[in-house]
Amino acid sequence: MQTTYSERCGFGMLLVGTARRWRAAVDAHLAAQGLSDATWAPLLHVARAEQGLSQKELAARIGIDGSSLVRLIDILASKGLLERQQDATDRRANRLKLTPAGRRLVDAIQQSLLQVESSLLAGIDERTLQQLTHALEQIDRRIAIVREQQGSAL
Repeated sequence: MQTTYSERCGFGMLLVGTARRWRAAVDAHLAAQGLSDATWAPLLHVARAEQGLSQKELAARIGIDGSSLVRLIDILASKGLLERQQDATDRRANRLKLTPAGRRLVDAIQQSLLQVESSLLAGIDERTLQQLTHALEQIDRRIAIVREQQGSAL
């Protein structure tokens, strides 16, 4: 059976809408702890990178420009959550790493995210969740390929 244009369009709209509502639920839960998307998301990205991230890498991962990122890093550093360390291979670059306080906060954020995720995914069996995760990973890889082919136009 051939998929129609409207079914494909419907999928994209559902995906975007679901992602927005998911993000709103996460943001609301973390806002109760005094955290905003601008603070928790960058910390999680840095935490997941064993060797830290360059400012350029972090900007790409969270989708903001370099000047906005510098202000954000300054805020997180002033709160004692993040530190800049000179890159061992490129003296012109900094690697961003969590401080011990940043690590503790990330641990709390991850617990909060687990609570939200458990609530939002209640009733979905493990097999279905694995299939959905696999499909989303395929879509994400395809987006990366198309972006590269089109010079990051997507």
